Amino acid sequence: MILNKEPHHLVAPSILSADFSRLGEEVRNVESAGADRLHIDVMDGHFVPNLTIGAPVVKSLKKISTLPLDVHLMVSKPENILSSFISAGADSITIHLESTNYPEKVLKRIRQEKVLAGLTLKPATPVERMFPFLPFLDLVLVMTVEPGFGGQSLLPDQVSNISAVKEELVRQGLNNVPVHVDGGVNLQTLPLLPSADVLVAGHFIFTHKSYKEAISLLKSGSVS
Repeated sequence: MILNKEPHHLVAPSILSADFSRLGEEVRNVESAGADRLHIDVMDGHFVPNLTIGAPVVKSLKKISTLPLDVHLMVSKPENILSSFISAGADSITIHLESTNYPEKVLKRIRQEKVLAGLTLKPATPVERMFPFLPFLDLVLVMTVEPGFGGQSLLPDQVSNISAVKEELVRQGLNNVPVHVDGGVNLQTLPLLPSADVLVAGHFIFTHKSYKEAISLLKSGSVS
């Protein structure tokens, strides 16, 4: 295995796969290991069939980490809880298009609060539905698994959404909007994700013997 010399991706460890009994230590460890940001999955048990953390945890993490906090709201009607996550210190907030009847309004509100706005879709939703909202975004999140649980295998049929979004961003003159990819990211799937700007990885990093090695491998990519 030969590593590229220059970093190719940014890496955002997903704390969904961290040991929650020592979450502060886990966050410090991935930060010192070279993480670029911290991905925080918020689930309400309604929009997705799982329940995770809320704004108080984000507020606590803000106190112990210098990493940007990238909050992914997998919740119904995110507009109802935006304020709590903005106040808690979220640096970016990504919502699901399917989760609200007012996506443009919600995205504009996020940006008005000087927080980066992101949008994502469930795998079954055609990626083209996102295109009208690209001008209101600071990042795009492509889900390559069904949202709601960590440790899933990447869905190969979702990989084409990455290039589709990239091409549309270029077409609209939004070349600087980064594309994040979340779901089943590991060394086996990495060759499928060359155009991703940010890799969200939980299971691969937090089960690896060395967080530093895991993050380095994802950043640099590999060839046989």
